[in-house]
Amino acid sequence: MSQVQAIQPDVIYPDSDGQPMADNTKQFEWIVLIKKNLDLLFGANPAVFVAGDLLWYPVQGNNTLRQAPDVMVVLGRPKGDRGSYRQWEEANLPPTVVFEILSPGNRLSNFAKKLQFYNRYGVEEYYIYNPDDGELIGWLSTDTALDIIDEMAGWVSPRLGIRFEPTPEGLEIFRPDGQKFLSYTELAQQLEQAEERAAQAEERAARLTEQLRALGIDPEQR
Repeated sequence: MSQVQAIQPDVIYPDSDGQPMADNTKQFEWIVLIKKNLDLLFGANPAVFVAGDLLWYPVQGNNTLRQAPDVMVVLGRPKGDRGSYRQWEEANLPPTVVFEILSPGNRLSNFAKKLQFYNRYGVEEYYIYNPDDGELIGWLSTDTALDIIDEMAGWVSPRLGIRFEPTPEGLEIFRPDGQKFLSYTELAQQLEQAEERAAQAEERAARLTEQLRALGIDPEQR
């Protein structure tokens, strides 16, 4: 008697969970600041993938088992566009570091569930920041589980090399070279100042050239 093997339908992994990326402007700005500064930090490394609000499916065949971290970093995976992060298609590498930004609409119970999820599926570092009160909480993977980091002031991420400095004015994050994470506005101001300095240096050089020529000296001749 022949046996008929049932054909399993393809599992669809949606690219969206229908939830907004952020509940307010403050949360959104922090997500963008962390994500874009990490892009800059690892821009020259083709094997670091950084994403914001991207659905992560850790188990093939289960499209209900998923999370969308506000920001995640995967060390060892190439850059590039993705509709979702399907771990079995990514050398089975889970996100290495995850960031979540609190908003008034977030419930602590949701973050407790996320901690269990990240712990179970292999996240090595997990950070939660509340921009309303400046509180930063972190967990680091040990041999057994994600354990809370006792002191976040001056903490350096073992995997990213960035340093956290909670201050009365809010959180400051520094690159390994000591440069502070900057907003788009601050980065644009720095670029504008650098262009102004370059223009001033060019003007000084032009004036010096004119002065030398007035003295009968050709600066282009050696």
